Amino acid sequence: MPKLLALDRFAAHDWKGITLMLDATEQLAAARLQPLLRDMDRQEPQLVEGRIRVHPAMRDLLRDFGNGGWISAMAPASDGGLELPYTISNACLFVFGAANYSATAFPYLSAGAANLLISFALPELKARYLPPLFEGRWQGTMALTEPEAGSSLSDLKTRATPQPDGSYRIQGQKIYISAGDHDAVENVVHLLLARIDGAPAGTRGISLFAVLRERQENGSLISNDVTTAGVYHKMGYKGAPIAHLMFGEGGDCHAQIVGEPHKGLSYMFQMMNEARIAVGLNAVSIASAAYYAAREYAATRRQGRPLNSKDPLAEPVTIDQHADVKRMLLFQKSMVEGCLSLLVQCGVWADLHRAGSGEEAEKAGRLLDLLTPVAKSYPAEMGIQSTNAGVQCLGGAGYCADYALEQFYREARIHPIHEGTTGIHGMDLLGRKIARDQGRSFAEFCTLVERDLDAAASAQGLAEPVAALRKTLQSLKNTTQTLAMRAVQSGPEVFLADATLYLEAFGIVTVAWQWIRMGALAAGRQENFYRGKTAAMRYFIGYELPKCLGLLERLNSTDTVTLETRSEWID
Repeated sequence: MPKLLALDRFAAHDWKGITLMLDATEQLAAARLQPLLRDMDRQEPQLVEGRIRVHPAMRDLLRDFGNGGWISAMAPASDGGLELPYTISNACLFVFGAANYSATAFPYLSAGAANLLISFALPELKARYLPPLFEGRWQGTMALTEPEAGSSLSDLKTRATPQPDGSYRIQGQKIYISAGDHDAVENVVHLLLARIDGAPAGTRGISLFAVLRERQENGSLISNDVTTAGVYHKMGYKGAPIAHLMFGEGGDCHAQIVGEPHKGLSYMFQMMNEARIAVGLNAVSIASAAYYAAREYAATRRQGRPLNSKDPLAEPVTIDQHADVKRMLLFQKSMVEGCLSLLVQCGVWADLHRAGSGEEAEKAGRLLDLLTPVAKSYPAEMGIQSTNAGVQCLGGAGYCADYALEQFYREARIHPIHEGTTGIHGMDLLGRKIARDQGRSFAEFCTLVERDLDAAASAQGLAEPVAALRKTLQSLKNTTQTLAMRAVQSGPEVFLADATLYLEAFGIVTVAWQWIRMGALAAGRQENFYRGKTAAMRYFIGYELPKCLGLLERLNSTDTVTLETRSEWID
């Protein structure tokens, strides 16, 4: 953190101010968000007379997020923001998400929309839209998905027709729009992708627009021909509405273009990449809440006796004394803290890239770009498994709504879907990020890991863990070379058939690297905190890292059953 605060962009901040921000985050999360966790799950949004009604507490909560500076945290001071490091904003997001994921989605969607406007909108548009977004009076959204164009954005059909005054008229529909409509704000601004009439086919013809739910005309707010057609009822994450929206059914939906025509997808990737890191953080935050709930239950629930106890009348022990329960708790701890460490590292790279200079900033940008699909998808997938272990710790109680674990389990399931499925991110990692710069970013990542392994090798108790990760990293490098040759020889379909497995193997190696770094800091320390870190490191290296070798063996196989199997055989 001292290195980040020494950068000119963050010079107005010091550690004392950062600490106050984090303390305020914890206070708001504990006093306002966490008490609403179960209530927001049970009182899910409803579409009433054309408007989605959300929990009544959200209106005041959004103003609190605005007044406390969390929505404007990363924005430049010149645009009314606090200009905090991305790392600190992410730390706040983690705390809020652990307290109440649904409530956290509203303000952070607005923050993402505001950051996109800051980067690409004209000054007059920023002057109109940023203040109400930062104050929590308006909601910001990301409107991409359509009924026939989910992750395949090149197929989107929403149209934008130019008008003589420089504005556009929008016509189309969007689905699964998070916080796309609700009654806790005065207005909604959609950052929407559409195709200008006559634009090129595919992603090259996509532009970005700002579309208001209500527009101002003659001093009054009137409908902007944006209709809420429905609200989706989800298995979890129920407190935040997901809307089906119709734009321009009456031909009167006005929009302003953001940036240049036909560059919308490249612009939107800024918000999408920020959101991908946020998805990873949200996954870890829910897994963290589940872990601590399971830890508390296991420390108080008495059942059974040690296996070597011969006295049936002896007092039962708390279940956290049993080896298998400790295994499940260590699994959760190793996943939560290992993935969180990775996401913090991504925040540091993001700050160095945007606020630093020279080769260090460029390298940070390359590493962040390479690791973004991993930081989004591995925590998302493992967050489900970690939360599942928390449910298992509670036994039958974990399956009941009397305990929060069942809610955490339902809420965790969205993250491998949000902001691109795991399969898509696997293809992104292997098919784009590894290959597009002749492997430079991957080589830089491997060098970074090897440097940390060299530094940790002599630390107390780390010789074997370091050797294990060194061996697995070499296997990952060899497999990557094998797959690169396969791409040339057999084409992209064979090359990318098991990209999801490659992503998982890469994720295991990356989190193992984080645990080696933490293990080196904890080595030899006797305090419970550090001994817990060492135990979690030993668990991850001993239990999770070996799984990587099986994945790499599969990736080196030439068996192409998933390609050869015909859809009609799967009946």
